[in-house]
Amino acid sequence: MTPFQKRRIAASGLGDIQSKVLSRERLTREDGLTLYGHPDLVAVGALANHVRERRHDRAAYYIVNQHINHTNICVAGCKFCAFYRTKRQPGAYVLSPADVEARMREHIDEPIREIHMVGGVNPDLPFSYYIDLIRTMKRVRPEVHVKAFTMVEIAAMAENFGMSAEQVLVRLRDAGLGSIPGGGAEILTDHAHQVLFKGKIDHNAWIEIAKTAHRAGLRSNATMLYGHVETVEERLDHMLLLREAQDETDGFMAFIPLAFHPENTRLSHLSKPSAMEDLRQLAVGRLMLDNFPHIKAYWIMMTPRVAQAGLHFGADDLDGTVVTEEIFHRAGAESPQHVARQRLIRLIEEADRVPVERDSLYNTVAAPAAPPPGPFPRVRLPERDDTAPALGTL
Repeated sequence: MTPFQKRRIAASGLGDIQSKVLSRERLTREDGLTLYGHPDLVAVGALANHVRERRHDRAAYYIVNQHINHTNICVAGCKFCAFYRTKRQPGAYVLSPADVEARMREHIDEPIREIHMVGGVNPDLPFSYYIDLIRTMKRVRPEVHVKAFTMVEIAAMAENFGMSAEQVLVRLRDAGLGSIPGGGAEILTDHAHQVLFKGKIDHNAWIEIAKTAHRAGLRSNATMLYGHVETVEERLDHMLLLREAQDETDGFMAFIPLAFHPENTRLSHLSKPSAMEDLRQLAVGRLMLDNFPHIKAYWIMMTPRVAQAGLHFGADDLDGTVVTEEIFHRAGAESPQHVARQRLIRLIEEADRVPVERDSLYNTVAAPAAPPPGPFPRVRLPERDDTAPALGTL
């Protein structure tokens, strides 16, 4: 951080927080409230960018991955979800292991390193179905990392099949499961649970299953769905719960803020978060979650251009090529469903960052030589709509 930046941030009224950040002192809940309410987004972003560069310098990570949503049949009934169907509704589906294999073989010539699989809470599926899915994926691509089944899905399996969460996780791990995605956390508070998703596990259960997964040797991510009925206080409570759990198990890899898309949901009267709100959430997440290695700007939810700007507001990861994602697009996400590897690299380089291909556990796959730094970042603060053409098709 340059002397000019330090003076500007101090002049904005964030001097006390800046001192904590520079000395690596943990921020408090009150500090978080200040960051959410502070009128100077650029100053907040500069603090987050300092932490981001202290951890990762100019590196920005991406992965070549494929998303497969194995079923949209779900009994949870979440108000924010446009993806789920009851089993009698038109459009309800369950992919068989053969269907999953077919989807994978459609992209067999692409260097996919990760299969990301999540779906609805479908009580009609036997436990053998999930084992067969994992074994199918590992047979088709033995080297692929399978990241599958949220904490919510694990809890449902435990209940439906009379097992503990640990027993479920160990059996899935032994079949080839590599890690757990971060979905289903939503907002980890009683209020949000009762209003939006009382058919799913509450925050205590979500956190406990995450810690159980970590103890079983399975790393995970953690999401936060924001921009609906929650307050900024609830966002902070959510992040503080995650921070506390990370202190205990050190099993979370990345924090992923997910901007709520109200289209086609029972909350369609709400407005979706603005690009500025997206950037602020990335920045506050980076500053509050001092024990999380990575902050992801998930371009599917934010659009590629907003995610690109997020690389200067605390984020160090754009996720990946994301072939065949359905959940967020059913809710109105307008970003292209398949961003090719070269376009991800271009987005990163335009932001004056160094693209680094990674695997699911953030091991480096390819790190091109860094271009010479420019005098100023070439990123532009975007409008919400992303008009850049997508490369590739679904």
